Amino acid sequence: MQTNIADRIAEELGVRTNQVEAAVRLLDDGATVPFIARYRKEATGGLDDSQLRTLHERLGYLRELEERRQTVLDTIREQGKLTDELAAQIAAADTKTRLEDLYAPYKPKRRTKGQKAIEAGLEPLARTLFEDPTQDPEALAAEYLNPEHEVSDTKAALEGARAILMEEWAEDPELVGELREYAWEHGVLRSQVVEEQRQAGAKFSDYFDYREPIKDIPSHRALALFRGRKEGVLRLDLIVGDEEPANPRAYGPGESHIAARFGIRVQGRPADAWLAEVVRYTWRVKVLTKLETELTGRLRERAEEEAIRVFAGNLHDLLLAAPAGTRPVIGIDPGLRTGCKVAVVDATGKVVDTATIYPHEPKKQWDASIAALAELAKKHDAALVAVGNGTASRETDRLALDLLKAHPELGLQKVMVSEAGASVYSASEQASRELPELDVSLRGAVSIARRLQDPLAELVKIDPGSIGVGQYQHDVSQSRLAKALDAVVEDCVNAVGVDANTASVPLLARVSGLNASLAERLVEHRNTHGAFPDRQALKAVPRLGDKTFEQAAGFLRIQGGDNPLDASAVHPEAYPVVERILADAGRPIDQVVGDSKLLKSLKPDTYTDDRFGVPTVTDILRELEKPGRDPRPEFETASFREGVEKLEDLEAGMILEGVVTNVTNFGAFVDVGVHQDGLVHISQLANRYVEDPREVAKPGDVVKVRVLEVDIERKRIGLSMKMQTEAGEEKPAGKKTGQASGKGKPRGGGKNQKGQGGGKQKPQNEPQGALAEAFRRARNNEE
Repeated sequence: MQTNIADRIAEELGVRTNQVEAAVRLLDDGATVPFIARYRKEATGGLDDSQLRTLHERLGYLRELEERRQTVLDTIREQGKLTDELAAQIAAADTKTRLEDLYAPYKPKRRTKGQKAIEAGLEPLARTLFEDPTQDPEALAAEYLNPEHEVSDTKAALEGARAILMEEWAEDPELVGELREYAWEHGVLRSQVVEEQRQAGAKFSDYFDYREPIKDIPSHRALALFRGRKEGVLRLDLIVGDEEPANPRAYGPGESHIAARFGIRVQGRPADAWLAEVVRYTWRVKVLTKLETELTGRLRERAEEEAIRVFAGNLHDLLLAAPAGTRPVIGIDPGLRTGCKVAVVDATGKVVDTATIYPHEPKKQWDASIAALAELAKKHDAALVAVGNGTASRETDRLALDLLKAHPELGLQKVMVSEAGASVYSASEQASRELPELDVSLRGAVSIARRLQDPLAELVKIDPGSIGVGQYQHDVSQSRLAKALDAVVEDCVNAVGVDANTASVPLLARVSGLNASLAERLVEHRNTHGAFPDRQALKAVPRLGDKTFEQAAGFLRIQGGDNPLDASAVHPEAYPVVERILADAGRPIDQVVGDSKLLKSLKPDTYTDDRFGVPTVTDILRELEKPGRDPRPEFETASFREGVEKLEDLEAGMILEGVVTNVTNFGAFVDVGVHQDGLVHISQLANRYVEDPREVAKPGDVVKVRVLEVDIERKRIGLSMKMQTEAGEEKPAGKKTGQASGKGKPRGGGKNQKGQGGGKQKPQNEPQGALAEAFRRARNNEE
């Protein structure tokens, strides 16, 4: 790796160069980000997984830049045009865009009008008029007529000379770079409707006549604009300067930059008017067209990055939602005519019973359905009832409530669970392998039940893009989205750890160092030879070599095995450190684990050596204090308000409990139990400035909301998380969880990024009312 790459990444991350160099060596050696972040803190100086992800991404970009730089140098050198000055400029190019600007004049291209004009012998005409504007263009052009090259009159000769200068000026790297940044800072993106599509494209009506500075357009609006253009409804144009200048012959800002760059001044000389025309043509025909493509591309890239960031953040929160844990669960996949599919899973997630009940129209077997559920609960000692939040969910939730009232002796709790992606899983190859004996419709009920037990273990079986917590997810680069979401899943799985003796293939495949093939081999070995007694036994899995074991062992847990440490996050390579701690304490491990007083009295630096420093020893002591601790919050159920089951039941001013289902840049969507999520606009999340809604709300959070408005016709619910106090002041309210339930620590509290603990909400730069505008965005957004 070139030193300047490490230096640059270090500067961007605000860390030392040697930290970056160490991380790069580990990555190049095949180490994963979770492994480096957790078990190589001494080497990297404690770089966390977020820093390492950024480092990895930047490393790829900068290495590609270096490869491209070498190709450019070699190509220009082969042409015999590489000067010392140009080589220095290429070496200093710090972005791919700057590098391509420098390469543009030398890049092989198809024959252009300018090249044809040079072949026709018109270059001397162009040079003379440029260098000596006192020459008369018409008179001089008459000397360069060349019918063989289609230059039969002075007009053709001057057009050819103009093409030569236009192409040369438009490829000037300094000029193009300057104009690009000027257009980004001062340009306005205009959107207009394609008249023939006005009626068909009504959902884009907000953008039929729309203008906004291109650099200020937020992600969701940019992606809506691009979708409208893709569907042929909108036409987008970049405007730099006045759309209709008072003096059409005066230079606009773009033309002024070109004229200044090449010293073009109108002083009444014979060629001045012709040169001014060349300036205008260069800007309007060459440069503006190029910049429009580049800057809309920059806008799209920025918008996609933000949309992917939002999706990844929501997915992270959903995967790390509070698990109900090892409790038997009755899963109900609601339905009307075809009935509700029921599946019972035991504490380990194994399917132990199934049924179909018909409590709703047309059969209306309400009492019989309650009796059937009670029998299943009693038979399998169920603790929870998980109701999917799809069609007929509120009616089925009421059925579950009646079950709890009719049979309090069962001690059941009911929970509404998101069905997002459950149907995708039900029809998947993975579901067919796991549940071959079950009908597709029943597999959905199994997924709902298991999702309540352990959201992470179940959701990893589903393509992240099908979970439904993104905004405009189909409008972004699918490869970049998949890469980002895969990284989130990997980080979440390894943060929690995986039980090697019970985990499914999809879950094991996300463990550091493993893949789908190795995960399948591990499960096959487990099924053939029985549970792994310790971590060392994992090495018996075919093709699970020393390197893979090193990467995976710390994240694989062996519960109840031969060595208690195998159930912890302590890596086997660090067991000698634990042995020194035990020897010093004079106690066996079962007396040390969980003894907070003892462990907190030990000094980490006492147990360091050449391999393991204070960071690792500190982690080991923490792990011994709470071995195998789960980073996810506690589980706690949420309750919807009785009697509020449909839009018509809502009234302004109602205080309700709900579950955050999705978070976007403009607010959070909350399920309050009426089959239609309500929107808490960013301005209603808290009585302080909120820059990022995820500071305050995350998918799965249980929150209290106040109903602001209900539009039954358009199925819109406006909500607020600002609660009125007796003194008339507003305060945000709600309990935060990692799921549709759970205690967890409040997120996003305290001061905002500007250090302000209160004050009015900053204006969101919306064209109309903030809430109405947000609803319009939501209409165009993927739920």
